[in-house]
Amino acid sequence: MGIQILLCWLGMTDLKAASGINEVGMGPVAQAVAARQYREVVLLNNWEKATAENYIVWLRKQTQSALTIKHIKLSSPTNFGEIYQSASAIISEKIKEHGPDADLVFHLSPGTPAMAAVWILLSKTRFPAELIESSIEHGVRSASVPFDISAEFLPGLLSKSDKAIELLAAGIPVEAPEFDDIIHRSEVMQRIILKARMVAPRSIPVLIEGESGTGKELLARAIHDSSLRKNKPFVAINCGAIPLALVESELFGHEKGAFTGAIAARAGHFEAAHQGTLFLDEIGELPKEMQVKLLRTVQEGEVKRIGATRTRQVDIRIIAATNRNLIDEVAAGAFREDLFYRLAVAVIKLPPLRERAGDIGLLIDYFLNQINQENAGYPGFKNKNISASARNILLQHDWPGNVRELQNTLTRAAVWSVDEIIGKEDIQEALLPVSAAGKGKDLILHQPLGEGFNLVKIMKTVAVHYLERALAEAQGNKTKASEILGLPSYQTLTNWLKKYGIE
Repeated sequence: MGIQILLCWLGMTDLKAASGINEVGMGPVAQAVAARQYREVVLLNNWEKATAENYIVWLRKQTQSALTIKHIKLSSPTNFGEIYQSASAIISEKIKEHGPDADLVFHLSPGTPAMAAVWILLSKTRFPAELIESSIEHGVRSASVPFDISAEFLPGLLSKSDKAIELLAAGIPVEAPEFDDIIHRSEVMQRIILKARMVAPRSIPVLIEGESGTGKELLARAIHDSSLRKNKPFVAINCGAIPLALVESELFGHEKGAFTGAIAARAGHFEAAHQGTLFLDEIGELPKEMQVKLLRTVQEGEVKRIGATRTRQVDIRIIAATNRNLIDEVAAGAFREDLFYRLAVAVIKLPPLRERAGDIGLLIDYFLNQINQENAGYPGFKNKNISASARNILLQHDWPGNVRELQNTLTRAAVWSVDEIIGKEDIQEALLPVSAAGKGKDLILHQPLGEGFNLVKIMKTVAVHYLERALAEAQGNKTKASEILGLPSYQTLTNWLKKYGIE
């Protein structure tokens, strides 16, 4: 057993015990520290500071364990969001202080039911920990929680109130129906939507960056629909899908007879989007020679068809999108710097789905409802629900294809599942194989549980990999290596090296 750290809230029963009220016994906290020695006991306190400090003086007489008290101000002892946020921050601090070898123990008995619920959620998701409970009748014992709780239901996802978001958007209407199709509740996406709403009424260019499948076109359409150009055309072009020989004609148009096959004059996409919005998806795929012509069009507000002798004025707003890092493309000489700065007036970076805490479950429900509605008329189709184990697989997946991959996976699972409930096996069969580039990570993070699974061996593989990398980068300097790894001290690194037999 490694270093044990006990974390618990200070409850009313504990304060009564310290004041000498016999019928409550020692109280849950004192019971726990009397039954077992801990490297550190961390008390989270929402009572008056002086009251808690008096309790600590009393508790020190009951144990040799180091005691730490963290004073936290909650608006209510049942505010899940504040409880979760406070507990998470303190746990992270203690892991950093004691190192990953520390064994966490969460005490469920002290405090409110909301506090106990958050300990359970944390132990089943972000911070694996032993759960204990205590009572006068049964003493201290491990608490068995016979079900998995997904990170999706963490109340921290809702910790920032709607009012706070509204205040950030001062001067902007609370309702934004144009953005309703962007399913989200995470704080990171709330801020993205806020930025998009702030820039929408203006005609300045927007550059949307994000991985494939993150919803760049969906966001571009929402910006257009909430702009002053909403009743004008929205023309979407995938720059990477146009054959090289046709790029100029597609974008700028051509006159009759301009080249072989040009049997009639044709307006390009720029003219088609006049007074509206032109969405240039995958702008990073645009050939270098076309970037020059695009720059002129953006600067001058005019286009010249192939074979034409005069230019035509166009009034358009450009929204560009890319799954590349255009700054890196500029540095590599693959994208024109002057064009980049013309397009990157308002830059919005869409996060990948794996970084949108809380959105996956919402999207699962949305897409499943959509699938049920779309397939309701098909013979033999049964309305689908999803099991808890299947949902957890989806929540824990990395989603390299982001929202689009999640939607397609659910569609496959719904079509292939025979029963009304989409089970764990249905989801596993519907998930696409991991690409060669991701196989190493997949071997570590997604091994099947059961016969042959060895968590200790897996942890050793990960630890040895990063320890050796850090030592190599630090050229054997252990102090520097410990800093690279985020370990609290040189001694902690030495302990890790000894543990895994690294010289």
